[in-house]
Amino acid sequence: MARRLVPFSYPLRSLAVRWQASLLSALGIAMSIAVLCGVFALRSGFQALHAETGAKDVVVYMRKGATSEGESGIPLDRVNTYRVMPEVARDEQGQPLAAGESYLALFLAKADDLGLVNVPIRGVEPASLKIHGKAFRIVEGRALAFGSDEIVVGRPISRRIHNCQLGDTLLVNVTPFKVVGIFDHDGAYQSEIWGDVDRIAAALDRPMRQRVVARMAPGVDVAAHIARIADDKRIPSKAMTERDYFIAQMGFLGDVLVILGNLLGGILGIAAMLGAANTMLAAVGSRTREVGVLRSVGFGQTAILLAFLTEAAVIGLAGGLIGCLMVLPLDGIETGTMNWKTFTETAFAFRVDAPLLLTAIGVSVALGLVAGLVPAWRAAWLRPVEAMRRG
Repeated sequence: MARRLVPFSYPLRSLAVRWQASLLSALGIAMSIAVLCGVFALRSGFQALHAETGAKDVVVYMRKGATSEGESGIPLDRVNTYRVMPEVARDEQGQPLAAGESYLALFLAKADDLGLVNVPIRGVEPASLKIHGKAFRIVEGRALAFGSDEIVVGRPISRRIHNCQLGDTLLVNVTPFKVVGIFDHDGAYQSEIWGDVDRIAAALDRPMRQRVVARMAPGVDVAAHIARIADDKRIPSKAMTERDYFIAQMGFLGDVLVILGNLLGGILGIAAMLGAANTMLAAVGSRTREVGVLRSVGFGQTAILLAFLTEAAVIGLAGGLIGCLMVLPLDGIETGTMNWKTFTETAFAFRVDAPLLLTAIGVSVALGLVAGLVPAWRAAWLRPVEAMRRG
C-alpha cells in the first residue's frame, strides 16, 4: 500500500483548479525559453551559413600566416603556379578549375539609412563560377560579363544596402559598376558583391590577389595535399578546405552568441524558477489537508514527492511549448550583423529547427522540476496528523 503512486489525474486536476497561478508560472518559463531560443536560433542561422557550407574538395590558398583573406596577399606571378598543380581538377575544355580572387570590404550605406557597414566585394574569374557550380545561382537579371564594369550582388545585400538593387550603379572608389544581376548562394558568399577580378582589382588599386581557390581532382587526398603545400618552398601559403575556412570565420561571433544566450536565458530562467517555486509553495500551503488525507490512506513520501514534481514538470512543459510557439515566427527572418573575424556585414536568417525546439522543451521541463523540488520535498515530509491539523 505504501508503494502506491498518486494517480496522474491528481496533479492535473490541481493545475486545473489553480490554472491562473499555474499559467503565470508557465508564462515566466516561456519568456525564458523564448529568449534562449531566439538567441540560439540566431547562432544556428549563422552557424548553418558557415559551418554547414563550403566544399570539402575545394581548397583555399592564402598568404602564410593569414587568418582570413582580408589579411592575405598573393603576387600575380604566383597565381599561375597554383593552376598547374597536378591535384587541381580540370573542366571539359581541359582548363584548370582554379581562380585567383581579390577581396576587400566597402564602407556602404544601409538601405534603411541607419548607418554604414562593411560589405565584402570579391573579384572573381570565370573559373570561380565553375568551382561553385550549382551552389551559385542568378535569381534576377543576368550573369556579369567578364572584362566589363559590371557586378552581381548577393540577394540579402541587394535588400539591405543602398545602390545594390538590379539596375543601380555602385561607385567603387571612382569607378562606377552597374548591377546587372542578383545571385543566391548556399553559403556565406550570399553576403558579397562579385565582379570581374581584373576590373575590381583595378578599381580598388590592389594588384595582388587575396586568395586562390581550386577544386581538387577526384581521388586526390586533400589532407595530404594541404600538408604538402605547407612545406612547399615555391608557393609558401596557408591552405585549408573551404569548409574549414568557413568554420574558422565563425568562431568569435558564434562564441559571443552562445555567451549572450546563456547569460540572458540564465537570468530569466532563475527568475522563472523563483516564480514557479513561489506558486508551488503557495499550493502546498493551501493543500496540507489534501496531503494529510493522501498520507493517511497509505500514499508514502515518494508518491507525494513524485505527484508534486509531476505538477511542476507539467508547468515547465507548458512553459516550454508556449515559448517555442513564441519563437517559431522568427524562423527564416533575415537579419545581419558584423562578423568580428572579417569585420564585414554578414546576412543570414534565424533558424528554428527541431533539435533546438526539443532542447528548449527539455530545458523548460528541467526548470519546472528544479522550481518544484523544494515545495515537493516539503509536501512529502509533512506528517499526516500535522497536515490534517494545519489544514
